[in-house]
Amino acid sequence: MRINPNITSDVLSSIYATQQQENTALQELSTGKRVNVPSDDPLAASLMVGNQDQTSRNDQYLQNVDSLNNQMQTADTALASVVAALNQAISLGVQGSTGTISSSQRQQIAQSLQGIQAQIVQLANTEIGGVYLFGGTTSTTTPYEIDSSSASGVQYNGNLGTNQVEVADGLTVQTNLPGSQLFQNANGDVFGSLQQLINALQTGTASDAATATNAVRDAYNSITENRIFYGNVENQLNSTQTFLNQEKVNLSSQENTLVGADITKAATDLTQATTAHDAALAAAAKILPTSLLNYLATPTT
Repeated sequence: MRINPNITSDVLSSIYATQQQENTALQELSTGKRVNVPSDDPLAASLMVGNQDQTSRNDQYLQNVDSLNNQMQTADTALASVVAALNQAISLGVQGSTGTISSSQRQQIAQSLQGIQAQIVQLANTEIGGVYLFGGTTSTTTPYEIDSSSASGVQYNGNLGTNQVEVADGLTVQTNLPGSQLFQNANGDVFGSLQQLINALQTGTASDAATATNAVRDAYNSITENRIFYGNVENQLNSTQTFLNQEKVNLSSQENTLVGADITKAATDLTQATTAHDAALAAAAKILPTSLLNYLATPTT
């Protein structure tokens, strides 16, 4: 029978190996991953770099979509209120353009229209999270203010720019219309027509008021048409959000395939490693003291 002269070294190696196996199984159970450092599986670890990069971009896109959806809904709600206010202005204009009302009644209608004008200015200055929605790319400056010296009765402090936001790989959407395009375009000038109607009621004729009322109708139609932009963007964002959520599921599944631990196997491995480790320790308890005594008993030369 051959006797291994290095039995102590073998026992210590067994203790170390089973301890490592225990640690590996415990780490897999605690993290849910079989690859916790690149050396566990270099290829899987390399592929996970790309997975994590795509996951990070996907999460950012979802945040962008969520933020933009809030902006679209807020903008559309504001424009719906503008439409309602213009509809009221048209009704008042019709009243004021009749030749049967008194001068004082016309003045009262003009005052009511000034209130509507101020209301629409406030709506045109709608902001969310400190960002003004109708100022073009000038998002931190109040877009509109009342200006009695202006023919339109207001001053626009924004610009003609539009904002673009990336919401998916290769997909960028325009997220706004500048206030000048929404409220003061060739098809309908909201503020100009309101000021024209106010002036007509204060100092003009019934015919002037009728002409100005028609101009308010044009503004009403223009705002109604431009609202479609926000509805279309919101629909596009909802479709993109559905795609991104599915992509998130796909990336999570890919991550699990690449580095996810088999929990049942890890638990079995832990049990087996613990049993083997206990056995190695038991063997060491019997062997190491004897080996040490034999070493001490060996005469030196």
